[in-house]
Amino acid sequence: MTSLDKPTQDAGQSPPDGTGQDHDSRAVTEAALFEAFGGIRGMVETVLPGLLFVTIYTINKDLHLSAAAALGVALVMLVVRLLRKDTVKHAFSGVFGVAFGVVFAMFTGNAKDFYLPGMLYTLGLALAYIITTLAGVPLIGLMLGPVFKENLSWRTRNPGRKKAYAKASWAWGLILLAKCAILFPLYWWADTTQLGWVLVILKIPPFLLAVYLTWVFLAKAPPPIDVFAEMEAAEKAEEAEKAAEAGREGPAAETGESAAGRHRRGA
Repeated sequence: MTSLDKPTQDAGQSPPDGTGQDHDSRAVTEAALFEAFGGIRGMVETVLPGLLFVTIYTINKDLHLSAAAALGVALVMLVVRLLRKDTVKHAFSGVFGVAFGVVFAMFTGNAKDFYLPGMLYTLGLALAYIITTLAGVPLIGLMLGPVFKENLSWRTRNPGRKKAYAKASWAWGLILLAKCAILFPLYWWADTTQLGWVLVILKIPPFLLAVYLTWVFLAKAPPPIDVFAEMEAAEKAEEAEKAAEAGREGPAAETGESAAGRHRRGA
């Protein structure tokens, strides 16, 4: 396993200006962000239930049919992931989000309330990004640390990376707050279809902007410290030390046995 903080290249292959290492760092960052945020498929699973709900409701104003269709497509996407044995965290979050919206809307009888749980979640997430950053443990670092195999090493051992995570968390928090500043007034003043279509439009662009800024900040940051590789190296060193000690004890024991034999023969 190659440590992420020590990218290796054959001699003569790395450009003298370090662009090869920069390219490796950017590629690792892109792959990690793709894994963490679900990529294109994750975005589709996020958008499709809400898009189906607002489309059907715009056509026939039937809350029950719209809600059933949104929940049904979310469940289908989850089942497809389970059958393909893919990562299901994004599909599960989508199902729970849609289910909360459906229950809330059915309980109040107001179709706009289908969107309210998601809006409250967005507001809470925005505050979480900002509060954790002010507390010195930016949320984006807590999320991406395991993906980069660095866990929380960036907090004390990699200050440049901690700074990048803080910038990224500020970006996520402020972007989501700006989104909430648009959506909550619409929840009070607009009708269900207007709110729904604005929500669909605002699903992807703010997300892509936040992911892009995260990529920019992390690509310029110091590489992550692969704590898993460090633990593996420490375990191998410990095993080698034990083997060396056993090797030293073996000849010593044999020498003692030989001396005892000579003593008996002399007697």
